[in-house]
Amino acid sequence: MNTLLVGGGGREHAIVRKLRENPKVRTIWALPGNPGYGMDADCIDISAEDLDGVCEFARENPVDYAIVSPDDPLVMGLVDRLEALGIPCFGPNKAAAEIEGSKAFAKGLMEKYGIPTAKFKVFDDLDKALAFIDQVGAPLVVKASGLAKGKGVMICPTEDEAREAVRACMVEGKFGKSGETCLIEEFLEGPEVTVLTFTDGKTLVPMVSSMDHKRALDGDKGLNTGGMGCIAPNPYYTDEVAKTCMETIFLPTVEAMNKEGRPFKGCLYFGLMLTKEGPKVIEYNCRFGDPETQVVLPLLESDLLTIMEAVTEERLDQVDVNFSKDAACCVVLASEGYPQAYQTGYPVTVSDEVLDKVHFAGVRLERESLLTSGGRVLTVTDRAKTLDQAIKKAYRSIQDCHFDHAYYRKDIGQEALKARLS
Repeated sequence: MNTLLVGGGGREHAIVRKLRENPKVRTIWALPGNPGYGMDADCIDISAEDLDGVCEFARENPVDYAIVSPDDPLVMGLVDRLEALGIPCFGPNKAAAEIEGSKAFAKGLMEKYGIPTAKFKVFDDLDKALAFIDQVGAPLVVKASGLAKGKGVMICPTEDEAREAVRACMVEGKFGKSGETCLIEEFLEGPEVTVLTFTDGKTLVPMVSSMDHKRALDGDKGLNTGGMGCIAPNPYYTDEVAKTCMETIFLPTVEAMNKEGRPFKGCLYFGLMLTKEGPKVIEYNCRFGDPETQVVLPLLESDLLTIMEAVTEERLDQVDVNFSKDAACCVVLASEGYPQAYQTGYPVTVSDEVLDKVHFAGVRLERESLLTSGGRVLTVTDRAKTLDQAIKKAYRSIQDCHFDHAYYRKDIGQEALKARLS
């Protein structure tokens, strides 16, 4: 089978690794992929957002199956275009991807169908947004409605910070068109949980839960990032909580999308807050998370391609989806300055002993040398029987990965360990 994978980060590297476990997979074309993928995939220099270029490549090559991984091409409708060429795809179509493409749409969906989430208001007028802040006070959360590379959420402890966040969206254009409409939400408190799910629009199967670490610095300080590390499973996500989420959030969301004429097929991501009133949705994503994928997929014992094809063909209820009872820890090695300004072009070295634990993201090849090219350069994932062991192994492994001006959080998984001891 010849497979086309759209995307080029660490998440896609994790997907490629799992696809390679299936013996019927012959060629994996990664568009654009990155040179860190090595022999795992044939990387083609076509941007994931160049829909015309991706479709032209698909027409000219014998693609049997396509996986569209990142949010932008999904929201732009790449799945629709590939399916129009007769290529079966894993990933939601444009109408269903709106669940991530517009936070305003997602919040409206939750409000309409009674899916628990934070109280909110949507604004496209600056004066009305500022007046609302004066009315309700802080703390608040301000979100750009559109896609913002995981950086469009601003937690605002004070009213002044909320005003600054709204101006950043609507006046300064910090997030471009994505911030022209913004949401102002109540600030929720409680442990955060991420649950990735497979769904074919009829059946929904949760993957192992995880805990992402969004803030750039230790102690959950600093700016929000795309994610600085992750552990799985999440100790706060008990069997009782899982049952509640399935009944009040997961299945109602799938049913709501069907009622709206937007059946969702692919990986539906649930970002949750476990509040005193019960689990509530913080956000939906229309795809695998990053770096959640890098801890969840290594624990998947079933064949990924088999599951994906079952999702595409709406027969997910006929396949087994099993995960290991092990724990996993993923640590991100980033460029100093991320998520703001940072320099690139530094040589990257990874020892052979840990190469199979590394998922490459922000790297490029120049004169046969691997150089940094992004904010999040690579992730290191280790697994073990216990979470404590997995964390220790991951931090040992990251010592074998080097580039100038690198940084990483030193406390990934520590909150989860405390939860296990309490």
